[in-house]
Amino acid sequence: MCGRFNVTADPLSKLLSTMLGVEYTGVDNFNVAPTEMVPVLRVDAEGQPQLVPMRWWLTPYWARELTNKYSMFNAKAETAAKSPAFKEPYRKRRCVVPVTGFYEWCRENQQKVPYFITPSAADGLLLAGLWDAWKNRQSNEELLSFTVLTTSASDAMRSVHHRQPVMLSVEEARAWLDHSVSTAQLEYLLQPRLPVQLDAVPVSTHVNNARNKDARCMQPIAPAKPLTGSADDGVLH
Repeated sequence: MCGRFNVTADPLSKLLSTMLGVEYTGVDNFNVAPTEMVPVLRVDAEGQPQLVPMRWWLTPYWARELTNKYSMFNAKAETAAKSPAFKEPYRKRRCVVPVTGFYEWCRENQQKVPYFITPSAADGLLLAGLWDAWKNRQSNEELLSFTVLTTSASDAMRSVHHRQPVMLSVEEARAWLDHSVSTAQLEYLLQPRLPVQLDAVPVSTHVNNARNKDARCMQPIAPAKPLTGSADDGVLH
């Protein structure tokens, strides 16, 4: 799953400029939690990339009210094409969520230990997402919101968690945003895999509290561990 992530101008500005010539306009948030607003990549009606603020918790356009009753901050890649809430965004409203990294909690010695999962060398990660536009019937205000697609964990990630966000390379992200590319052509992206090498950085339980937004959330408390090889390699065990 993906329940917390980190967005910072450095290195995301470089990543987005290289990828699509898009300027990063977000505010540093070292501990983004569901329902918060973050910059998300989509394409406009002319197919041009744009970075727009969206709420992390998808609200379908047909929803009668804004509610957190159902967990809509993640969408399972295996069922998104058939889900009442996600099937139309899956076909028509794909987005990319640029993040510096994401957090996962691994059970060790009967305790949940937080790790910051971040690229070993790349300038951030590009997560596959879906977005929708909901309109308040009383005020007529529009809310853009998104969900992060997740899939079964790859061999390397399985030692951390049984699921992972769908991660994309720069070229894959371009294809994911392209309306002319069918979902059938993109299915391979939803398989358990890592497009870049990742490190699992042990961090303090300071990150456990979603109100903590400072850089301490991602500060290492021990050496990073590379997420490479198979689940049997002993990573994080």
